[in-house]
Amino acid sequence: MTDAGGDRRFPRDVRLRRPLDFKAVYAGRLSVAAGPLVLYGLRQPEATTATRLGLSVSRRVGKAVVRNRWKRRLRDVFRRLRARLPAGFDLVVVVRAVGPPRAGAAGVAAIERLLLDLVGRLVRKIGRRAAAAGPSDQGSSPDPAKSSPPGQGS
Repeated sequence: MTDAGGDRRFPRDVRLRRPLDFKAVYAGRLSVAAGPLVLYGLRQPEATTATRLGLSVSRRVGKAVVRNRWKRRLRDVFRRLRARLPAGFDLVVVVRAVGPPRAGAAGVAAIERLLLDLVGRLVRKIGRRAAAAGPSDQGSSPDPAKSSPPGQGS
């Protein structure tokens, strides 16, 4: 990779790679949804760490070509938005079964807007939950006893 594209990489430290990382985010039971995307999030114990991204694109979305297109598109949008995202969060993007993403620059712009909106809503939701839980719990520990009742998750 050349120096000009150095900030366009998707390095290991900004990816969720282990199944335990994904399980921790899902166990936090904080999600927001819009259009073809569902975003799950969890605040990391150290807010200074980089925001990490995990992707979940099931076979219901389409064949391998369509699933890989979604993953490439989402990774590209995350790379573009990484500097504008708040630090210290683990995010998992789940793609609903809708077929291939929109093509071209308009499709990229639509996903960028959608992802920024979802992240903003999720951060506000995490902040409200942390404020309700008190100053000692900042939403980093997925405790089922403190999670919201069913029906109020997304």
